[in-house]
Amino acid sequence: MVKIITYKPQYKQDFIRLNRQWIEAYFKLEESDLKTFAHIEEYIIGRGGQIFLAVDDEETVVGCCALIPHPEKDSHELAKMAVSPNVQGKGIGLQLGNALLDYAGSHGVKRIFLEGNTHLKASIALYRKLGFKEIPLIDNSYERCDILMELRTDVQSHKELCP
Repeated sequence: MVKIITYKPQYKQDFIRLNRQWIEAYFKLEESDLKTFAHIEEYIIGRGGQIFLAVDDEETVVGCCALIPHPEKDSHELAKMAVSPNVQGKGIGLQLGNALLDYAGSHGVKRIFLEGNTHLKASIALYRKLGFKEIPLIDNSYERCDILMELRTDVQSHKELCP
């Protein structure tokens, strides 16, 4: 059983650890990853975004994701979603995604996009379950990404898709 909480500075290293773990398992860290890790508070929280953390009964952070504002695109990004390998397949990613979408809906977010990789089939299935649809990939931010997805609607209605 996990609970979803929002970011506090004490969890910065957990956020970095979980993301480094999955990125390095499948790909390589890129300059934009390092920039994000070095400036979490300024780049995400300070610009009006939020980080969500899944914490287990022992208070260990076992998952995370971020909602990053992109005012120049009049949108937000679902980014840096990671779940510890030893607890994958237990619905933690779905809980994190739902928390992010609930937060976005209550903050008037109208468009959320994400960049992913189709080789990570479980993550793509999760994003589809959350209501994201594939759109043409243009100017991707990461070398590892080969799919762009978005959720465009009143994001509060995503619960109809994921009871």
